[in-house]
Amino acid sequence: MSTVADPFESDDPSESGEPLDTLGEVDTSENLDTIEVLDPFVHPALFYGDEREYIAGTVSFIREGLAAGDPVAVAVPGDNLALIRDGLGADADAVRLMDMREAGRNPGRIIPGVLRAFADAQPAGRRVRIIGEPIWAGRSDTEYPACVQHEALINAAFTGRTVSILCPYDTRSLAPQVIADAYATHPTVIHAGAGPQAGSQAYAPHDVVARYNEPLPLVADVPAFSFDADSLSYARHVATDAAARLGLTGVRLQDLALVTAELTTNSVVHGGGAGALRVWAEDGYVVCEVRDKGWLADPLAGRRPAPHDQRGGRGLLMVNLVADLVRVHTGAGGTTVRCWFAC
Repeated sequence: MSTVADPFESDDPSESGEPLDTLGEVDTSENLDTIEVLDPFVHPALFYGDEREYIAGTVSFIREGLAAGDPVAVAVPGDNLALIRDGLGADADAVRLMDMREAGRNPGRIIPGVLRAFADAQPAGRRVRIIGEPIWAGRSDTEYPACVQHEALINAAFTGRTVSILCPYDTRSLAPQVIADAYATHPTVIHAGAGPQAGSQAYAPHDVVARYNEPLPLVADVPAFSFDADSLSYARHVATDAAARLGLTGVRLQDLALVTAELTTNSVVHGGGAGALRVWAEDGYVVCEVRDKGWLADPLAGRRPAPHDQRGGRGLLMVNLVADLVRVHTGAGGTTVRCWFAC
């Protein structure tokens, strides 16, 4: 059995050597062991308590970047996007603005489809600034484990990159555990209106990835279709027939067919040659699940953009890009991938 790959070892040293950006002086005097002060990647959490603090913390970050000639993108929920747009005034035209409720409704899509998509398109050697707010009060308990794993994995995905990603957290509406997890997933934190960034004493992204690798229990009374290499095509028809009966139509039904094909093929090739497929309805979604005996060793699998010249290896990436939510549990006993599609 292979060992779990360490996602916090950088495999993308393409940009390095730039100084830390000027979000504010970083106080690392009590936390030198947990912050890589020489890493050009900067990833602070911004804790805000009202709209004034939100605008002050985000707009100043953006304007510092624009003044330096840095490319800047913002991906936050729609209401907060409007606050930033109004706060920037005419400067908003120079910023890539995205509604995170749409662009990042599946947290597994945010690194490849939002953050890396913007950062990778910029000139090499230029600092890139992004505001990303993937966690808001409307996120469900089902979504949250994928959200917090995403925040932890950003650090691995961007190590060595000349990129600054500021992640706002609403201390008024988010649960105490969410705030505690933000300390664990961000090497530095900023308390709006309360001074410079400071090192997070609780920074432990490895632990967060492991802790939220939560088992996905079997759903009662949902039949399983066992498949192998000889029944891949039939498995896809089983999934789409079930999804259609449950109300999925049009493009979303086609997306489910694509996801089913990718996941079942992956099980045959990498997951022991066979697996089990289940489809059911849940709270306005059709859910498709594939279980196999494989072990997904790389936590960033499906979260890296595929190089243009790469042949194959895009299966999990495609799954993350088209599903409304993807949850994964992997371990010595096998891997479960569960995908949600809005009806």
